[in-house]
Amino acid sequence: MYLSLWLVPERELPPVADGTRPVTVAGRGAVGAAWVVYENDSVLRYNELLRAVLVRDGRRPRVCITDIWVDSAASMAGGRELWGIPKEMADFDIDRTAGLRAGAATEKDVLATAAFEPGRRIPGRWPLTYRVAQNLDGVLKTSSVRSRSAVRTARAHWIAQKDSPLGELSRRRPLLSLALNDFTIRFGDTAPRTFVRPAPAP
Repeated sequence: MYLSLWLVPERELPPVADGTRPVTVAGRGAVGAAWVVYENDSVLRYNELLRAVLVRDGRRPRVCITDIWVDSAASMAGGRELWGIPKEMADFDIDRTAGLRAGAATEKDVLATAAFEPGRRIPGRWPLTYRVAQNLDGVLKTSSVRSRSAVRTARAHWIAQKDSPLGELSRRRPLLSLALNDFTIRFGDTAPRTFVRPAPAP
């Protein structure tokens, strides 16, 4: 995962899930955008570009994914049906030979391009746990996310055309950028236990 964070004026924040409100400080909200490459032993192998906003559900902090594109039809269907994540399809061009050079486009728009130059590695592998809040079938659904990764600081440069859904990303520099390598993630709550009634004794 290659992640950048911005502080964005509240009036420029994208719409968030019904039942949540953006977390703001001095009229600004926290927005993140990330490129994710799922590979190795991932259930599905695909590329992803997303934007998310820090929100609150009552007093509880949540993350709301407002825009997301993938190049896997199975991922798109699963994200929509299981968790209410509004995945769309896009084509990706990913080069990780030195940091990250990435681009994504739909049939209508060039969504964004970005370049990440990894910097200093922060020792250890860092865990992160949070909950995503999305609208699913007319109700607010929260889903757990648990991840662990090695972390590097990074310098990132984002470019998005003015008419792109992500157009505002290139109007200001990211507050912080990170490269999360050797990245593992578990999305969604543990499946409920299934109890089987024993057969009656003969």
